[in-house]
Amino acid sequence: MPKILAKHLAELESTKHLRGRNDAAKVERLLQSLGDATFRDAASLIRFHDALLFLCAFPQSRKVVRQTERLLQGLVPEVARLRKSGANMDPFDSEQVSGIAGTELRDTFTYDVARWLTRRYPRQVRAVWDIDEQSRALSAALPRFVPLLEDDSLVEADTPYLTWLSRAAGEGREMEWLLQQVHDSPLSPAQRTELYDALALELHWELEDCPASRTLARRPVQEPFFHAEPLIRRNQVSLADEFMGPSLPVRRLNAEQGEEILDMCRAAVTVRYRELYGTTRGDPRHVYEACPGRGVQIYLWGLPPERRLPLRAYHAGFTLKNGVPINYIEGISFFEWMEIGFNTFYAYRDGETAWIYAKVLHFLHQLTGVTCLSVYPYQLGHRNEEAIESGAFWFYRKLGFRPGKPELLAMVEGEERKIARDRTHRTSARTLRKLADGHVFYEIGQTERGAWDTFATRTLGFAVQSAMREEFGGSAEKMRQAACASFSRWLKVDLGSLSAVELGAFENFAFLAVVAPEIARWTQPELKALEHIIRAKAAPDETKYLRRLREHEKLRKVILRLGSDSAGGAVPDTG
Repeated sequence: MPKILAKHLAELESTKHLRGRNDAAKVERLLQSLGDATFRDAASLIRFHDALLFLCAFPQSRKVVRQTERLLQGLVPEVARLRKSGANMDPFDSEQVSGIAGTELRDTFTYDVARWLTRRYPRQVRAVWDIDEQSRALSAALPRFVPLLEDDSLVEADTPYLTWLSRAAGEGREMEWLLQQVHDSPLSPAQRTELYDALALELHWELEDCPASRTLARRPVQEPFFHAEPLIRRNQVSLADEFMGPSLPVRRLNAEQGEEILDMCRAAVTVRYRELYGTTRGDPRHVYEACPGRGVQIYLWGLPPERRLPLRAYHAGFTLKNGVPINYIEGISFFEWMEIGFNTFYAYRDGETAWIYAKVLHFLHQLTGVTCLSVYPYQLGHRNEEAIESGAFWFYRKLGFRPGKPELLAMVEGEERKIARDRTHRTSARTLRKLADGHVFYEIGQTERGAWDTFATRTLGFAVQSAMREEFGGSAEKMRQAACASFSRWLKVDLGSLSAVELGAFENFAFLAVVAPEIARWTQPELKALEHIIRAKAAPDETKYLRRLREHEKLRKVILRLGSDSAGGAVPDTG
């Protein structure tokens, strides 16, 4: 790279710190000088792209927005020129930077994502068939859709599966046809996913100038927010003040608007080689928007009743900054407790992350009523070296989170004493890995401290499995029948009166009849309240379910007893 271009690129990357009164003009002149820049390698073009994206989300002026948009829109031919030159294109495929316009994504996407992709972007998505590798899976899956295939596949060594598919679907429509057959089959959603995913079909997605690409993903905004002053730093953010502050302005979107938001979020995570359960399967009828200011829009939604978790409630979401997707959100709740997943996309990690995180937590608390927040060990650095390198643990600790394990709390307090004595002290990677060996917690207001420190739904599940082995010979069906019979008798519920979704929720809760027989001795009002909880699990919006859970103290005690490790070392749900 010519020295002058290298100098300008480094200056462009430093513009995130130029937020003074006269700095907008400096940034505008720099962008003007880069208008005809030509990069000779992928790494430099990626740096240029991500610096522009940051300015799109955190611009100093309206002119900066116009200039960055123009430069980003011109990157497709730049990527094509780079490919034609014979440059190494592998750097574009890293999940940290994937999704740039003009590049290609390659992955064995799950069934729901594959179906969404082929329906949403039929021209840009194609399947790559490797019959030698896929023949066993194809021979097991295809006969239900392709009549007489078994007369070939069961006895011949060279079955031309792709030809069979082409004759059934038409040339070039094999993937579309196969996904439609899976969708139309009388299988449950989980069975469809299992059937398709077993095929391990690789899809190639040519992004071209697609609006789903990281480069061009935008949602129009009426008035951008311009940053003429320094960005808000972490030490300027107080979670306690945030939760004591006024409620955020919230509106519920209609189903069409909700589907647009879900579609945008699916694209934002898919181009980064990621998938969340709730981004793929979200409910467009229950999408909520909060606008806390500074060009930020936060969206949260739940799951449709038929796709919910057995016991916990689930919410997902993402955030736009001046119309640009900058993070995704996951909140999994039980009673007053919620495990938080929050990931800011790499290009925006220097952009008011703590302030935006505080607003996300406020919105989750406001929408669901949860008051005990915890963070997965993975986000702290458990089996996540990127989080260790960034010191992610301290991001949460300095916001007020505390380790749930006493030995980890003692360790972090020791580190804090070292820092107080020596401001140059830096926590070693070895210590950070130890600190990431458990959840951290934040209790809002007067919430009981430590109640959920050793709880894990996995521990609760293990208790059910042990009972199944010991009392029912390992048969899930025998246990389900016995548990439902007991539970329906205790609650005086006619199972025939329940809808399919309500029956599924009832069966999941019925396992408590095996591991918590004391429920049979509850009063009728307590049992009736439990029935209302189960029915609320199948209601259109899961927030009602969470509210009813919090009102049932006896059920809470049972759940905490079964899911907590008395030794203080519960098996972590690491996400």
